[in-house]
Amino acid sequence: MQRETHTMKIVIVGHVDHGKSTLVGRLIHDTGSLPDGKLEAIKAMSERRGMPFEWAFLMDAIQAERDQGITIDTTQIFFKTEKRPYIIIDAPGHKEFLKNMVTGAASSEAALLLIDAAEGVQEQSRRHGYLLSLLGVGQVAVLVNKMDLVGYSAERFGTVAEEYRAYLASLGVEPTCFIPISAREGDNIVRHSPHMPWYQGPGVVQALDGFTPAARPALRPLRMPVQDVYKFDQRRIIAGRIESGSLEVGDEVIFSPSNKTATIRSIESWNAGDAPQGARAGQSIGVTLTEQIFVERGDVMSHLENPPMESSVFRARIFWLGRKPLEIGKPYTIKFNTTEAVATVEAIEHVIDTQDLSTRPAERIERNGAGEVVIRTRRLLALDEAETDPATGRFVVVEDYLPVGGGLISMEGYPDQRELITVRSTNITAVGHAVTGEARIARNGHRGGVLWFTGLSGAGKSTLALALEHELFTKGYQVYVLDGDNVRTGLNANLGFTPEDRAENIRRVGEVAALFADAGFLVISSFISPYRSDRERARQAAREAFHEIYIQASLEACEARDPKGLYKRARSGEIPDFTGISSPYEPPETADLVVPTDELPEEECLAELIRYVDRSFRR
Repeated sequence: MQRETHTMKIVIVGHVDHGKSTLVGRLIHDTGSLPDGKLEAIKAMSERRGMPFEWAFLMDAIQAERDQGITIDTTQIFFKTEKRPYIIIDAPGHKEFLKNMVTGAASSEAALLLIDAAEGVQEQSRRHGYLLSLLGVGQVAVLVNKMDLVGYSAERFGTVAEEYRAYLASLGVEPTCFIPISAREGDNIVRHSPHMPWYQGPGVVQALDGFTPAARPALRPLRMPVQDVYKFDQRRIIAGRIESGSLEVGDEVIFSPSNKTATIRSIESWNAGDAPQGARAGQSIGVTLTEQIFVERGDVMSHLENPPMESSVFRARIFWLGRKPLEIGKPYTIKFNTTEAVATVEAIEHVIDTQDLSTRPAERIERNGAGEVVIRTRRLLALDEAETDPATGRFVVVEDYLPVGGGLISMEGYPDQRELITVRSTNITAVGHAVTGEARIARNGHRGGVLWFTGLSGAGKSTLALALEHELFTKGYQVYVLDGDNVRTGLNANLGFTPEDRAENIRRVGEVAALFADAGFLVISSFISPYRSDRERARQAAREAFHEIYIQASLEACEARDPKGLYKRARSGEIPDFTGISSPYEPPETADLVVPTDELPEEECLAELIRYVDRSFRR
C-alpha cells in the first residue's frame, strides 16, 4: 500500500456511553501507535484507584472525566496505519458539552459515529448526525458498538443500521459503511472478528483508510482575512492567514468590503531567509502593497477575478447552544474569520427537530435546537457560501462574550451587492441646470418626489398607482408612473429575475425616479422591490424626495386574488425565484405610509394616498 503523508483529521462522535473513548484506546493500541509504557501506566493507575482497567483511560486525560466516566473536552491523539497518519478527535457525547463536540467536528475531514447495539439509536445519535451534516462532514462511517452485549446478533445489527441509514438519508448523507464492532473486545477494529462470520465488510482501520482527504484549500479562490496591519521601518505589512487559494508577488488583489485594489509588492514570512515569492492556504504571512491604501482588520483579501460576495443580509442554517433562546429582533455579535459585526435575527423561517427532521414555524430557537434563519447586519460584509468555501462560509454567534451558536451561510434568494455599490465611471464632472428647483416648484405648484410603492405581487400596487396618477393629474400635478412590467420591456429588458438582476432592476429604476423628482415630477414607482437594501439605495438616490409607501396585503390575500395567475404557476414550479413563494420579501420597517389593501376597499386606499400627497407635496 502506498503511504500518504497527509495527516487526516477524524472526529469520533455518538451518544454518551456508547464507547467512543474505548474505541480510540483500542484503536491506537491495536495499530501499534501507543507510546512505550503507556498501557502499563494506565493499568497501574487503575490498580491504585481500585478500578477495573478501561481502554477509555487512554483518552480521558482530564481528572474529572476519570471520576465521572464521561468525556468532557475534545481530546486529540495521533496514530497511524500502513496507509497514512491520523489525528483522532474524541468529542463529548453528553448534550451539556455539545459546544466541545462542534469544536471537534468543525475541523474534521471525516467522522466515525458510534451507536450502542443494545440501546440503539438515541437522541444524541440523531443530533450528532445532524451536526455533522450542518458542519459539512460528508464522510461518515457508522460503527454499531458493543455487539458482544447482544450476542453478536446479525439481526440486531441490521435493525440498528437500517434505522440510522434512513435518518442519514433524510439529511442527504450517504454513510460509507456500517460496521458491527466490539471496541472493548477488539472485534472488527483491525481485523475481522471470528464472532461475526456473517459480516464481510471492512473493519474500522480499513474504513479509515478508505476515506478521501478533503479537497486542498489551495485549489479554491484566494481568501486571506486581514488579522492586523503592522508598520516596520518604511513598510506597512498586512498580516493574516491564507484560508484558501494561493498568492504570488505581482498579483492584483482586492480587499472586501472596502473594494480597494492593489498589487502585491512582497510577501513577508517570519523566520525565513529569502523573501518568498508565493504563499498558499494554511500559511500565516504578511504582504506589502505597491500602493498605500487603508486596510483594516476584518477586510478579506482576494484576487480581482474571484472575490467574495458582499451583503448585509444572508440565510443561515444555525445550531443554538446558548442558555437563553435565540430570538427574532435581538442584537447579537457574529464572528467569522477576523470579522466581527452586530447582527439581528430578522426571521426564523423554521425550527428543525433533529429527531425526525420535521420543521415547524417558531419565534425562537431553544438551547440545543436547530433552525434556518435570516440574519441582517448593520454593515456590509464580505462572505462566502459554505457550500463553495467552508473555511469562510461559517460563523459563530457570541452573546455576553461567550459562543452561543454557529451556522453555515447561504445566499439563496439574496443578491451579491458588490456590483450595486461599485463605481466604474471616472473623469466625470456633474453638470448643473439652467432651471432651479424653486422655479420648477413655482411653475408646477408642488415639489417633485418619489412615491415608492412596494408590496407583494397582487397587493394592488399597479391598480392604485394608475388610479392615483389619474386623480393627481386631474388635480394639476405633474405625475408619471413607473411600473415593473413596463420598465422591463425597455430600460431593463436585459435583466432576468435572479437576485442580482432584481437588485440591478431596482437600482436603475431608483436612479431614473430620482431624475424625475429632480425635474419636478411626482413619480409613482410601482415595484415589488423585495429587498430593504435595494429600497434604501433608491432612497439615497432621491434623498429627502423619497417616500416609501407600503401597499400591504398578506400572502394569503395576494394568492387568493392572483390577478395574473402567477402564484399558481409559482406553486407548480413554473416560475422559479417568485417573491413570497420561493424568494424572500422584506417588508418595510418604517414606511412613510402603510396602505392595507386587504383591510380597506380600493376607494378608501386611494383617498388615503391623495391626502398624503396633498399634505406632503403641495406648495
